[in-house]
Amino acid sequence: MSQPIARPTVEAPAGAVPPAEGLPGLAVFDFDGTLVRGDSLLPFLARVAGGETLRRHLARSAAGAASRRLPGRAALVKGGHPADADDDFRTAFKRRLLRRCLAGVPLARAQAAAADMAAWVRWNTPLRDTLLRHADQGHRVLVATGALTLYMPTLLADLPVHDLLGTEMAVGDDGLLTGEMVAGNCVRAEKARRLALWMRETGPYGRRWGYGNQPSDLPFLALMDEATVVPTAH
Repeated sequence: MSQPIARPTVEAPAGAVPPAEGLPGLAVFDFDGTLVRGDSLLPFLARVAGGETLRRHLARSAAGAASRRLPGRAALVKGGHPADADDDFRTAFKRRLLRRCLAGVPLARAQAAAADMAAWVRWNTPLRDTLLRHADQGHRVLVATGALTLYMPTLLADLPVHDLLGTEMAVGDDGLLTGEMVAGNCVRAEKARRLALWMRETGPYGRRWGYGNQPSDLPFLALMDEATVVPTAH
């Protein structure tokens, strides 16, 4: 049963906590604003589309997301992209931005931009150290993030991360990105839903630790035995 979410802190567990009944422990980390300072999506899209193009797409995507519920728009939105009708503003904005920036982009070009993202990373050192300590104690380490799986494996390559849940982008048979999210936006309640399913499929686990920021990560932190709310790292 989940315990109350801890007060904001970045302190790691003081010592090893034996997994319940011999089962392995699990440590789940958010990425943007938790393991790293800032948000990774816009730096990645700038590397793919270019800074000036990204700025234009940002403005148009925000306008489109804001107008999706206006009278006369519902049928058009639902007819063109059914998922849009149920999006909250942030997901509607992200969906439009990804379409504008990534549709028609060769996968190889996106992978080159992902490799260049290594220069962007600014680790939140206390949380990175916490992750390393969990791995040293033999816990399974999962990163659950709304960031794109296009570039996340590159950014996590030097860390002992066993599994990744993220936002996946569709690739056509021609090797071009479609600009569409494969299974939606891996954030908030959707992240918690995917995590719960992943734990059922890969578990059972002993003690479960979670690290994320508020309010967006509170749904998945509620699934943990010990939840640490991290002040968002900028």
